[in-house]
Amino acid sequence: MKEVLLISVFMKRTLVLLCLWFFIWFPLEAFCSTGNTSSSSNPKVINIGALFTLNSVIGGATKPALLAAIDDVNSSPNILNGIELKLILRDTNCSGFIGTMEALQLMESEIVVAIGPQSSGIAHVISHVVNELHVPLLSFGATDPTLAYLQFPYFLRTTHSDYFQMYAIADVLDYYGWREVIAIFVDDDYGRNGISVLGDALAKKRAKISYKASFSPEDPESKINDLLVEVNLMESRVFVVHVNPDTGLNIFSVAKRLNMMSGGYVWIATDWLPSYLDSREAVDPSTMNLLQGVVALRRYIPDTNLKKRFISRWKNLKDKGSTGPGGFNSYALYAYDSVWLAAHALEVFLSEGGNLSFSNDPKLRDTNGTTLHLSLLRVFNGGQQLLQTLLRMNFSGVSGQIQFNQQRDLIHPAFDVLNIGGTGTHRIGYWSNYSHLSIVPPESLYTKPPNISSSSQHLYGVKWPGETSKVPRGWVFPNNGQPLRIAVPNRVGYKEFVSKDNSPQGVKGYCIDVFEAAINLLPYAVPHTYMLFGDGNRNPNYDEIVSQVAQNKYDAAVGDITIVMNRTKIVDFTQPYMESGLVVVAPVKEAKSSPWAFLKPFTKEMWFVTAALFLFVGVVVWILEHRINHEFRGPPRQQLITIFWFSFSTMFFSHRENTVSTLGRLVLIIWLFVVLIINSSYTASLTSILTVQQLTSGIQGIDSLISSSEPIGIQEGSFALNYLVDELNIARSRIVKLKDPEAYLRALNLGPKAGGVAAIVDELPYIELFLTSTNCLYRTVGQEFTKSGLGFAFQRDSPLAVDLSTAILQLSESGDLQKFHNKWLTHTECSIQINQEEENKLSLSSFWGLFLICGIACVLALTLFCYRVFTQYRRFSPEGEEAEVEEIEPSRLSRRSILSTSFNNIMDFVDRKETEIKEILKRKNINESKQTSHNCNGQASSPT
Repeated sequence: MKEVLLISVFMKRTLVLLCLWFFIWFPLEAFCSTGNTSSSSNPKVINIGALFTLNSVIGGATKPALLAAIDDVNSSPNILNGIELKLILRDTNCSGFIGTMEALQLMESEIVVAIGPQSSGIAHVISHVVNELHVPLLSFGATDPTLAYLQFPYFLRTTHSDYFQMYAIADVLDYYGWREVIAIFVDDDYGRNGISVLGDALAKKRAKISYKASFSPEDPESKINDLLVEVNLMESRVFVVHVNPDTGLNIFSVAKRLNMMSGGYVWIATDWLPSYLDSREAVDPSTMNLLQGVVALRRYIPDTNLKKRFISRWKNLKDKGSTGPGGFNSYALYAYDSVWLAAHALEVFLSEGGNLSFSNDPKLRDTNGTTLHLSLLRVFNGGQQLLQTLLRMNFSGVSGQIQFNQQRDLIHPAFDVLNIGGTGTHRIGYWSNYSHLSIVPPESLYTKPPNISSSSQHLYGVKWPGETSKVPRGWVFPNNGQPLRIAVPNRVGYKEFVSKDNSPQGVKGYCIDVFEAAINLLPYAVPHTYMLFGDGNRNPNYDEIVSQVAQNKYDAAVGDITIVMNRTKIVDFTQPYMESGLVVVAPVKEAKSSPWAFLKPFTKEMWFVTAALFLFVGVVVWILEHRINHEFRGPPRQQLITIFWFSFSTMFFSHRENTVSTLGRLVLIIWLFVVLIINSSYTASLTSILTVQQLTSGIQGIDSLISSSEPIGIQEGSFALNYLVDELNIARSRIVKLKDPEAYLRALNLGPKAGGVAAIVDELPYIELFLTSTNCLYRTVGQEFTKSGLGFAFQRDSPLAVDLSTAILQLSESGDLQKFHNKWLTHTECSIQINQEEENKLSLSSFWGLFLICGIACVLALTLFCYRVFTQYRRFSPEGEEAEVEEIEPSRLSRRSILSTSFNNIMDFVDRKETEIKEILKRKNINESKQTSHNCNGQASSPT
């Protein structure tokens, strides 16, 4: 028993020792076996890193803000539960290489969040590092739009991307109507990619960057001087400057020396310029003098209480090198909120069980002999979870609402639009991605429906360079010694429009006079030279002229160029200076007189309705007169003849029957007035038909040409060829090209059977000149079947097209266009029209008002007549009628016989003379009076 007890005690001690060994050795073994994982479930200190250029405009404002944010977080009892944030600073020194090295050293400190950098170029490099080590990178200054989360998932921008800033600039340019700009930018990722987005934004508004002028930050002023001299020779006077705040002011210093800050120039700067000015405690007056009239954008930050309290603390922030508000700019606010964003996210991350642990990356190992110590770079195991937590954050910071959308951009991007003038900057409006340009703060618009229509875009007035309030035109004729190259068609026929000349100008004609007059109205000089297009033996192809303008072989085309749809797709036209349209010209002959010409004044419908109305009026008058006028009584045959005779004799006012009734006379008076109008109109129309020469043609218009198979003549080089073939589906084999009026005349004289043409299709201005030259031997047939005009062609988006359109309108209003027309294009009016018989016939539409009045009068007269007859009939009762009806047995009395008897009685009553009816009614009244008196006497004599 004792031995059993000793064995039991021994076994218990052994089991306890084995358990202790297991719990002690196993964690050590596990730790030693992995050898590359460290963790801290409840850290006292969390490292976050920051890297940016300390000695810079942005860095000078960012460092105090970061340190202030760290102090505020560590001193707040409401966040991180006593865990301390430790900020590790690294200086990138404006160098991509140094920035990369500093980033690698920063990662050795096992930071969980990195803040910065300010440079987009350095951000591109560092983003690859944080992607590999799973450390979220919060950038308050890298605004390059190409820093997208698809390529750099751990890159998170805590300011607004330049994508929105470039669209804001595009809206400003569109607001003032400028279509071409010159972009001046620093040649790095920040500059190139920002300007690329600007080009895309302008393209959506039919504008463009005409020239991209780039330079390196290290370039001396002499290089910048050469660059600005080059762009000053170009057409555009609108410059967008997208550079760094540390060196950007050199652009305006050189521009001032070159007199490029004077009237007529437009300078638009991105937010680098307000950042530079805001960071200066007191801006030097000489610096402000360089910037007079510049328009700039600044990231908009609402004036909240948080922002006001932060700005009031600025002079007391530690590590501030000087006193006062100097050095502050908007990037300080974004940097301050970046620390708080990290703190809020870390608190949520830890509360959700996040583990701040790091592990070695097997892809990073030191090779033989290397001293880089890549093995010290460790992967943050909770990086992905912390990144998702950062994206969910939503709080109010000093820079506004901190919340990310699905594209990982801060919500509600907005900018101040500033105008620099005097000794400071003036806000002229706002831009937001919600409603674009406005003069009210963006936050007041978020509660209203978005409105980006052009009528809702507003900005206050601007003082432009040169101390002018007038909006600059935005372009000048390029001062590069090259005149405008103008293509002029070298025509063979119709040289009144444009032709070669031996004068120094080289060309003459109606189109040239209009163009020169319009050019002289412009407020600036336009050196130009005319260049003939074509060999002079045949008319050039006008589509080819327009195409070469679009291909930049010519700057413009001046001549009788028709504005048609396919040409407007590749060039811009001015306002038409002459109307035009296609018409058909055909041979005509005098129409022979017809034996039935007397029927031509009226249409068939008019004849039918007139005849019907004659009969109707005759019947109405007969009904009204039949009971009281003996001339309208007699046997049925005689009465029918009377109706017809009376009806048609009124046409000549020769009716012999007199009307007695008041209603009959009223109807007759109205009818005679209608007859008078009809007779007069008929006589005038017939006279015109018989006395005016009438011409006819086998071609009735474009429709008859389409349905036929005969050849059609057109002017060589005209757009009519494509129109007839492509739009009207006329076979190309039927088209005959003619080069001048003499060819027109020969082709029409020959006719289609002798090798000529059946008709010619050409534009109305040419046809008017052709008909004048032939003494009106031919005529236009049908109607003008297209509408267009003649204009001057320019390259797409050329501002000259707009200015010349205004000048052409001035020429039209002043009457100068008509003077040029009378000088060159005088022609004889061929007023005789053909195929107009149908159009000259009098139709029912011209008389329906008269017919309606006459019809209403007849209906009213019949209604009154019927009412009067019905009233008399009710009082009338033929003698013996009631007795006869009573003698008939009810069983033999059918409904039909009763109706027949009643109708016959009514018709017999109507047919009687009214004098007879009145006599019967008079006797009946007397008898009724006697009967009433007799009854009264009998009652008086009876006993009571």
